Amino acid sequence: MTPRDPGRKTLPIAEPGDVRRATARLVRADAKAFTAVLVLNSLAAIAGLAGPWLVGRIIDEVRAGHGTTAVDRLALAILVAAAAELLLARWARYVGHRFGERTLARVREEFVDRTLALPANVVERAGTGDLTARGTADVALVGTTLRDAGPELLINSVQAVFLLGAVLTLDPLLGLCGVLGFGGIWWALRWYLRRARTAYLAEGAATSDVAEILAATASGARTVEALRLEKRRVMAGRDALETSRRTRLHTLFLRTVFFPAVEVSYLVPVATVLLVGGVLLERGALSLGAVVAAALYLQRLSEPLDEILMRVEQLQSSGASFARVEGLARAPRATQTDAPAPADDLIEVTGVRYAYDRGREVLSDVDLTVRPGERLAVVGPSGAGKTTLSRLLAGVDAPTAGSVTVGGVPVVALGPEQLRRQVVLVTQEHHVFLGTVRDNLRIAEPSATDEELWAALAAVGADTWVRDLPDGLDTPLGDGGVPTDGSQAQQLALARVVLADPHTLILDEATALLDPTTARHTERALAAVLQGRTVIAIAHRLHTAHDADRVAVMENGRLTELGTHDDLVAAGGAYAALWRSWHGERPV
Repeated sequence: MTPRDPGRKTLPIAEPGDVRRATARLVRADAKAFTAVLVLNSLAAIAGLAGPWLVGRIIDEVRAGHGTTAVDRLALAILVAAAAELLLARWARYVGHRFGERTLARVREEFVDRTLALPANVVERAGTGDLTARGTADVALVGTTLRDAGPELLINSVQAVFLLGAVLTLDPLLGLCGVLGFGGIWWALRWYLRRARTAYLAEGAATSDVAEILAATASGARTVEALRLEKRRVMAGRDALETSRRTRLHTLFLRTVFFPAVEVSYLVPVATVLLVGGVLLERGALSLGAVVAAALYLQRLSEPLDEILMRVEQLQSSGASFARVEGLARAPRATQTDAPAPADDLIEVTGVRYAYDRGREVLSDVDLTVRPGERLAVVGPSGAGKTTLSRLLAGVDAPTAGSVTVGGVPVVALGPEQLRRQVVLVTQEHHVFLGTVRDNLRIAEPSATDEELWAALAAVGADTWVRDLPDGLDTPLGDGGVPTDGSQAQQLALARVVLADPHTLILDEATALLDPTTARHTERALAAVLQGRTVIAIAHRLHTAHDADRVAVMENGRLTELGTHDDLVAAGGAYAALWRSWHGERPV
């Protein structure tokens, strides 16, 4: 198999017990509909038992020399029973499918809720491919099972139980012979179930790897092209696809062994009942009608059993998918409980250390205080720890040691609602969500009025182009709607910041990837957002540091210098060297 990226942490997978409990919880949530399905299926199965028994009665009536009147009466009863079975079965399927659709809606809603509750660092380290595969292919397969396989399995299980009960009622010996004749199916099923869960989980993991590689390659296409990594990425994709192919072939092998063994096993109980029934008939212990009815029951049993076994195979696949979907319940969750309200807007970083996944430390003994309303620029060479520090300040990651507090409260202890009122991280990556302009803005403040939305758009210079849209705030954006360029996407993101109204903004070079014209527009919009707020700017361009109140210099994960631009240039240290290098000056 293709080795996984050692930096990735896969999302958890639910244990079989967790899946069973989750299934029981979903059934309890719609218990009335589930009970109705059971009752209707039972009635349909009882109606279906009448046919073979009535056929046996007709045979006995004919052998006894009775007239056509009795036969016609029994034939009419067969017709009525068949009609009742059809109507009840259709009603049961209708109720079952509605139950499945409602249950699928609950699964989707729970998945979305759990996904939104995941901390950002968990999603980043797991990779979007795994989460995407779980939210699309796995949820879709679970939905198909709940809508189709679940009700069908229930229906056919009830029918099978009633048919076996009918054979045992006709003659216990024939019933026992029939049950023993299905022993081959039992052994084939045991062989299959021992291997299926592991095989389907491996198939799902391989599918996630393919999705992850495709997503990473597509999102990093420019980097791949710039560094000429095309061949390496193609090879990684081929390896992942080959692993996926092998896992799929393995599950196919399991099916090609299981189903032929089952098909052969269907013939054994019917043949056994006919042989034993013939002996009993010869001895006068049983009527011909009873033997025929028993054989018909067992012959008819093959249909629900076949459906059950096919659905069992599907349940193995969907069960693995459900384990992956339900696995999000075992993932870490963002802080939900309200922490004490911060006493003020003072940000303090005390003795902070940080290492990614028990690797080498990327931050060591960092101490920093940011005063309310201050503009602080963080500078340093690539890999110095600037972006890592910004993530700790924004509460995306928790320090390995030390603390990051706002108003005396640890940032990572703040719930999502509290956090977005305190600190917001603004990067060069901005997302336009599917939905209207209003939907995109109210993500930050669901209760915002239209007047507040227009005020936020005006603050970042976006009100003009939004008013020009066909339906204004109600205009759909994204796929199937009005496309947005980089500047407009960033303006919408900044408008969300205005609505969230945090006291501190952390800027990780928010305009670094924009062209100069777009960057100028965005910087003007950004200036409106920064007014009156604490600003911590991760400065890749030193003109940002020049305009800041203070400059913090990072080197090798440590804070080595802190002061105003003029003081640091005069000191002649690392910042002075960076400044001279940026201006093309030679050191004195």
